[in-house]
Amino acid sequence: MSKLAIISEFWDFLKARKKWWLAPIVIFLALLGALIIFTEGSAVAPFIYTLF
Repeated sequence: MSKLAIISEFWDFLKARKKWWLAPIVIFLALLGALIIFTEGSAVAPFIYTLF
């Protein structure tokens, strides 16, 4: 299953079950994960980790 299929399936779940409150949580967690992954090898990493 491709990554786009997972996003599409999640969107269909939100529409069918009317669980719109889940969307901001999932988006925030995805952005936070991307931030940690992309900055782990850079010089900015110590400053990012002190925020949490």
